[in-house]
Amino acid sequence: MNGPFGIAVEPAKLKQAKPKEYAVRFAFGGAITLLTGLIAHYFGPLVGGLFLAFPAILPASVTLLQQHEDHHQAGVDALGAALGAVGLLAFALLIWLLAEHLPAWLVIALAAALWFVASTLLWVVSKRLHRDHQGRSP
Repeated sequence: MNGPFGIAVEPAKLKQAKPKEYAVRFAFGGAITLLTGLIAHYFGPLVGGLFLAFPAILPASVTLLQQHEDHHQAGVDALGAALGAVGLLAFALLIWLLAEHLPAWLVIALAAALWFVASTLLWVVSKRLHRDHQGRSP
């Protein structure tokens, strides 16, 4: 079923994944989270916070997508994660700038809205650039 912006949701594909694949995703996510925690512990929260924008299960997801789908689908997933990560960087920057000046609930609400808007705008721009590029192809 297609949702807004042409994003497809296919719940039946969940049955295709094997328990081992879910374990791989869990292990990748845990390892990356652990690494981020160690970086924050040794280099401080400012440096560690930079790594919060990295999607922890991205390496496993892209690998599994490439196995089940194709290179193109894995690339699309990686692009979406990268755009979301840029949105998370905007989220973190806004919190860093406003945390001492406004109530916490308001800062988090504003940062979440900024993440959503930034990521969505980047996605729309990337779709438009892709469409324009396809129009010029022979």
